[in-house]
Amino acid sequence: MASNSFYGSNSGLQVGVNTGPINIALERPETPTKPLSTVPFAQDQEFVSRDGLLRQIREKSLIPGSRIALVGLGGVGKSQLAIEYSHQIRSQSPATWVFWVHGSNESRFEQSFQDIADQVKIPGRQNPQPNIFKLVENWLRDEKIGKWVCILDNVDDDQLLSIKSPASASAKPLLEYIPRSQNGFVIITSRNREVALKMVDHKGLVEVNPMERSEALELLQRKLGESQESERQESEQLVDVLEFMPLAIVQAASYIRNRAPRCSVSQYLTDFQKSDREATKLLKEDAGHIYRDREAKNSILVTWQISFDYIRQTKPSAADLLSLMSFFDRQGIPEDLVRHQPEANYGSRSASELPSDSSDGEISDSDTSPDFEDDITTLRDYSFITISGKSTFMMHRLVQLTMRAWLKSHGQLDQWKDKFISTISAEFPTGEYENWERCRLLFPHIKSAMSQRPTSAELQRQWATLLYRGAW
Repeated sequence: MASNSFYGSNSGLQVGVNTGPINIALERPETPTKPLSTVPFAQDQEFVSRDGLLRQIREKSLIPGSRIALVGLGGVGKSQLAIEYSHQIRSQSPATWVFWVHGSNESRFEQSFQDIADQVKIPGRQNPQPNIFKLVENWLRDEKIGKWVCILDNVDDDQLLSIKSPASASAKPLLEYIPRSQNGFVIITSRNREVALKMVDHKGLVEVNPMERSEALELLQRKLGESQESERQESEQLVDVLEFMPLAIVQAASYIRNRAPRCSVSQYLTDFQKSDREATKLLKEDAGHIYRDREAKNSILVTWQISFDYIRQTKPSAADLLSLMSFFDRQGIPEDLVRHQPEANYGSRSASELPSDSSDGEISDSDTSPDFEDDITTLRDYSFITISGKSTFMMHRLVQLTMRAWLKSHGQLDQWKDKFISTISAEFPTGEYENWERCRLLFPHIKSAMSQRPTSAELQRQWATLLYRGAW
């Protein structure tokens, strides 16, 4: 005699041939659950509405069975938008189920599915060896349950696209257990545009960029409270230097509030602008953000450096390219300078062959690789660079600063600084009239080189000559 769970809330016993009485104690069926939310974060009362983005999400949610991906830099506010939307939809439509699924790795994905099965009381989940993925998938496919929203957070690499459920030999990749249903809407958050496009089409991409200036200023003021309202001008300058990045602004506000009255907006701004070293120190501060996942880092610098590490492991040539670009002026980085490099005495080993904690590793001229376009695409997909014209690129200053700090921690800062000086020296012409246009285009990068004194005597001579030519 075996106990079985059937479809819906029905259950019973399967009995073979029997001629005698059967005495059984049946468990009382569980009371069906009303629509609920599994979002693990409370609504942020200091959230600054980014109406354009929330409007896009709402409009796309009206399409039956639609999927969207919020894509952008770490710390730009993707998960915060998803959290806010989840609370809004529950408030406006209490009959809608809202589920939060952690997509950072296999174990957290499985635990999220288990939590869904437990909270909605899916029959069969308590069997000795249940296929939780299949149970949740079948439940979500049932149109009788009504509308639902599933937020798949932090899918930053494609492992969930290939890892299969261990429950059965015929299992499919984990993400396929979130069905395309006419009554379902799926929101994915990801730092990686390429990964997102494996789950949604181009129409489903929602680019999340840094805040508008007014939004950034409002966020800073809300996080600071009333104590700093008098420093309006300094607050405007601070959000400018933080490039309107939400996590960086929350970090700054947390730092200031925790140290008030000995620290103010003006003092933080002064310290931040004092040197790269001071700015890096401040960007490392953990903001203690209660509206971020427990695995997420509450420091913009650490958040980005995790992505740098991943790129270094998976595509070393792209990490090399980003390393070089971090020394240029942040705007108008010329393609011809980073695509074709002069010979440099860094040996022939690539970054992938360097130990992760190397302090004396050599750098290859990987930027001459035919994979240049792939490298550019990788960096763009992570939002570390922007293609600003047909032959120029742009970076956030904070990304450059964070990249240089990452290079320093890996013992490669001086090597890449020398390579930058060698590159710009070979390309910057003398100041004759016929060279003026080229000089004008490269001059911002000469100004950047002024603060990048190289280490070797030979390159110091090149550097001095470069500054002399730039002073014409």
